[in-house]
Amino acid sequence: MTYDTDTNPILHTDSLENNGEFLTPLMAFAREVLLQENNALSGESSVNAVPCTPDEINNFCVESLVTKVARCCRESKVGKKLPTAFYVHVSALSALNPVLGIYENCARRHLENIDEATLVKFSLQQPKISYLFYPDFDTDAHPALQTSIQINLETGEVKYFDYSHSENPPVLHRKETFVTADYPNYEKFARLTRCEEGWGLLDNTSVIGTREGWLKYLGYCGVEIQDHAVVQRLKQENSELSIPKIERHKAAMVRNSISKPLRLVLESDLFVDGATFFDYGCGYGGDVKYIAEEGYAASGWDPYYQPDTPRICADIVNIGYVINVIESLAERRESLLNAWELTKNLLVVAAQVLIDDPERGQIAYGDGVITSRNTFQKYYEQEELKVYIDQVLNVDAIPVALGIYFVFRDAAEAEGFRASRFRSRLSTPRVRSQVKRFEDYAEMLAPLMAFVSDRGRLPVKGELAEESPIKQEFHSFNRAWRVILQATDADDWETIADKRRQDLLVYLALNGLGDSLRDSDAARPSMRRLPAQIRNDIKGLFDSYQKACTLADLMLYSLSKPDIVADCCEDSAIGYKQHGSLSVHVSFLEELDPLLRVYEGCANRTIGRLDGATIIKFHARKPQISYLFYPDFDTNPHPALHTAMHIDLRDLSVSYQDYSDVYNPPLLVRKEAFVSPSYPHYEKFAKLTRQEEKLGILDSCSVNKYREWVKCLEDNCVKIKGHRLFWRSDADPERLKMLQKAASERQQKKIEINPGKIEGTAEGAEDAEDGK
Repeated sequence: MTYDTDTNPILHTDSLENNGEFLTPLMAFAREVLLQENNALSGESSVNAVPCTPDEINNFCVESLVTKVARCCRESKVGKKLPTAFYVHVSALSALNPVLGIYENCARRHLENIDEATLVKFSLQQPKISYLFYPDFDTDAHPALQTSIQINLETGEVKYFDYSHSENPPVLHRKETFVTADYPNYEKFARLTRCEEGWGLLDNTSVIGTREGWLKYLGYCGVEIQDHAVVQRLKQENSELSIPKIERHKAAMVRNSISKPLRLVLESDLFVDGATFFDYGCGYGGDVKYIAEEGYAASGWDPYYQPDTPRICADIVNIGYVINVIESLAERRESLLNAWELTKNLLVVAAQVLIDDPERGQIAYGDGVITSRNTFQKYYEQEELKVYIDQVLNVDAIPVALGIYFVFRDAAEAEGFRASRFRSRLSTPRVRSQVKRFEDYAEMLAPLMAFVSDRGRLPVKGELAEESPIKQEFHSFNRAWRVILQATDADDWETIADKRRQDLLVYLALNGLGDSLRDSDAARPSMRRLPAQIRNDIKGLFDSYQKACTLADLMLYSLSKPDIVADCCEDSAIGYKQHGSLSVHVSFLEELDPLLRVYEGCANRTIGRLDGATIIKFHARKPQISYLFYPDFDTNPHPALHTAMHIDLRDLSVSYQDYSDVYNPPLLVRKEAFVSPSYPHYEKFAKLTRQEEKLGILDSCSVNKYREWVKCLEDNCVKIKGHRLFWRSDADPERLKMLQKAASERQQKKIEINPGKIEGTAEGAEDAEDGK
């Protein structure tokens, strides 16, 4: 894209003064908002209001002002909302919140030649406003941007962008979202958008934002836009296009094990007794075979391999890695809708995401690529895939892994599944006292103990299958519970209840984010939309839904404060702490502070976790979550990083790094720091670290990369076998003697600094062992 840009300070404008003090546009905005709020409280008119002092104005920090503007934008009933910006037609400015009117006026007073602007763009992250010029907004179905004028209200800096000579300028879609419903052409704009959505023309947002990409995409789809209407092109008009032969069936895989989407369904216990399964686009039928072997009625259909199998309704339907091999948008959409029509309870949708090697013999075609085997592949971005599923099926798909989504037919079941993903694993407290009455009824009371261990509360009527015999003997659950408390520790049960409260708060906090972090009209489901068991949990653990939601909202508010997140990372009893970050083994996520669980959930809820993620890294100073994959974490004393995925929570952008073929990949040290003492290999990890610390290896060497680590071991005359450190048998004796002496002196100094803490412990005795 080519355009001309120019940057100038504020020119040819009158200085805005407040008692002789020059005010920037942002300071002017702060002053006028303060006056407005004071007037609203006191009922005074602006004429009689007392001017603000510079100190009062300066008390409005830039961040708080931008946050105020962003909140008003997100709450607006008019305008187009994107993750980082809010757009509105100039005719709709009067319909905005008065705060936005003041903000826009403060920008307008410092600019010239903006009377012909079409749209106003409010940045949601910076104090910036842009005026966008689309001269053909009313007449062109997808007008091109001609000029953009941007002002930074904090500094007064103005930038001009000229697209009038660009061969590929940005173009507009969904024009009705920028205007009010009474705009003269509103219905015409809306009708075009509905038609384009029906054709699937707006699904591939990554390529349609510019005129060249949009026109190319329309040509690929065989349509054109005429006078705000979608018109299908005649076949002869496309005859000169060279359409390659695509052999979809070659994309089918011969599976030696069950596919990951179906494995996740089984691991989530979503296959209940008597459940039926249908695989839409089953290929060779591998998943059908494996599900049948699990004891469920299973069948599948494929247009090439099993075309004669009837397509039947089933409790669970899988359309795994099908839509990404269909080059036709219409067929792709039809396949997804057909699979959904067959679904009674759960639809599993999987598609390829992320391209590891974009130069592996593929050519661009439509919105995807054609591989060297003449198969088509559409590689989705994770959020793009969710948007596509949601729009086509009118649902809220739940991400469970990269490229894998669950779609529930029943909304309450979907909420139950979401809540289950944030439930900690807890065990039933052990019996601590020998109480005869408890011992006499231990077998009868075991189901009640298991229920309370699972839910953190007593069951309500009808929740426990063994309710009848318990009530016949004890008359009520409360009386039976008093007998259990005589033999167990009440504090153990309160710990379970508190953990379940935390689990629910994490779930409710993330539900407060709406369908995704990009949903500006987020709202939790009402109490009646929740599964009965969760409603009972909330009543039993919080008394009311309102109280639980208030506490959850406080967690979300705390998450917006970097210092609070940083303190949680610093205070965590589990995890490897570095400046500005905390890294934790994925199996200990549920043991972290609930605020950090919500922090990770913001990424996981919308994007999903990296397949096989071993370590979760929390960035304390920037809103980012990283998932790191170390395949041999347990077996390799210093495993190399295989894959990393970083999610920026500001816009949900994902960056993906593959280190599998890197010559010098990052590696991991101090593995015990990422887990807790309850981890099966904790002591083995810790012993190796103590040996390495005694030799000073972790202090004196740059050990964050594989090659540097190998050299470090050679320089220190040691080798690692298993998780044990050995002196090298071929090391120079004098060098070895010097290193051993230095290690002893280092250990003695450590003992002197921490008397009584190291001497006599395993750390005080461990050393590198003799090599063989």
